[in-house]
Amino acid sequence: MLGRGGVSDGYEVGSKRQRMMESNPYFAVSSSASGFQPYSYGGVYQPPPFPVVRLRGLPFNCTDIDVFKFFAGLDIVDVFLVNKNGRFSGEAFVVFAGSVQVDFALRRDRQNMGRRYVEVFRCKRQDYYNAVAAEVNYEGIYDTDYHRSPPPSRPKRFSDKDQMEYTEILKMRGLPFSVTKSDITEFFAEFKLIEERIHIACRPDGKATGEAFVEFSSAEEAKKAMSKDKMTIGSRYVELFPSTPGEARRAESMSRQ
Repeated sequence: MLGRGGVSDGYEVGSKRQRMMESNPYFAVSSSASGFQPYSYGGVYQPPPFPVVRLRGLPFNCTDIDVFKFFAGLDIVDVFLVNKNGRFSGEAFVVFAGSVQVDFALRRDRQNMGRRYVEVFRCKRQDYYNAVAAEVNYEGIYDTDYHRSPPPSRPKRFSDKDQMEYTEILKMRGLPFSVTKSDITEFFAEFKLIEERIHIACRPDGKATGEAFVEFSSAEEAKKAMSKDKMTIGSRYVELFPSTPGEARRAESMSRQ
């Protein structure tokens, strides 16, 4: 089924998402840190390749945290778990801070995560963008014949969130890695947020994962705060999901490991 504007609307939204990522400082990676500017023999500037790898063979209960642990010591910008037909496919894309990080990541090809060995291989920027665009497509921003679902723990469609049972806790995803509690408090300024119950999830090395759990004065207030779903903090749009105290406690416990 096509969206109201036809296939062209889908391409337009996809291109907007791509422009957003290209302008996003978290995706703008250069080789300036090394002081080396790559030129071809003809003297024409050659930009460095986009620092992304693809993973295959991941355990089906894999999370972002597992991927961060697999690449411990490397500077990860983004982890995107790929889903097909409502189930995690065992594949993921990982964006790093630079091409040198990719070289180190490739050395972990066929190392184990749990009982499964994981393949790590190079891929193109467009492969990553297409995967992200497909998820945005699935969640109803535009509609084509090609769908991918969000991770299993997330609702299948944006509209399903209204039908879920709410607690006083929401999960935030897609946050800037530099986000602070003050940023989150400002984001929810018009709602009754309990500031001391903001938890920004971190991986074992202390770096933020891009997720957070926030607690409101009541389940009703949390549901009202869902009106901020897909609004931005900085240059990144933030997704909100109903959560539970148990999920928040598990995330907090993993951050301390």
